[in-house]
Amino acid sequence: MEKITVRSLLDVIGELFSDEISIAVSNTKEYIYYRPSKRIDLKISPGDPVKEGTIAYKALETKQKVSEFINRDVFGVPYHGMAVPFLHDGKLEGCVTAIYPALTEGKSVVTVKTNDGWIPIPFSQVVYLEAKDKKTFVNTKEYSGTHKNSLQEFEYLLPKENFIRCHRSYIVNVHHIKMIYPDTHSTFLLSMNNGDQIPVSQSYSSYFRKLLGF
Repeated sequence: MEKITVRSLLDVIGELFSDEISIAVSNTKEYIYYRPSKRIDLKISPGDPVKEGTIAYKALETKQKVSEFINRDVFGVPYHGMAVPFLHDGKLEGCVTAIYPALTEGKSVVTVKTNDGWIPIPFSQVVYLEAKDKKTFVNTKEYSGTHKNSLQEFEYLLPKENFIRCHRSYIVNVHHIKMIYPDTHSTFLLSMNNGDQIPVSQSYSSYFRKLLGF
């Protein structure tokens, strides 16, 4: 039997976790492995130092499991996580961290800017969000306005049971999808019930199909 590399083993273990969860592994000082999910990506790279204030840092300091919410000051996005240190012969060697998207914090509307002012829009009425011209557009059947948040920030704020990232430029509300078509330029083309069409890119297609069950 050929020797199994640490990375290949971690990749296989990562497949056991939900697509919602990012996995990070560090030694006592720096990250040695990172697998981002489609829902949350802290942009960690192997070789990055374990930052003070992260749950990985706290787990290494205390040599105990740590589970808590971390605000956006550390990585630029809020997240929930659990970090578990591992030891060999009683000596601390590193830490494994599971990273979950932050919840919606009880909010149920997104307030968008229009030419006339601001409109609070219930999540249920949002058809899709689009990143275009360095702005984020929030689209409903009646309105289109802009918001200061990026699509990445919206991924952590919007309820995950309704909203799916389907493209680097789009997040869609699944309750407003009228039809899904195969497409030559992208994996799928979504016909939304406001009349617009949204592409599903190849990098998001398997995640999209898994969540919608087809």
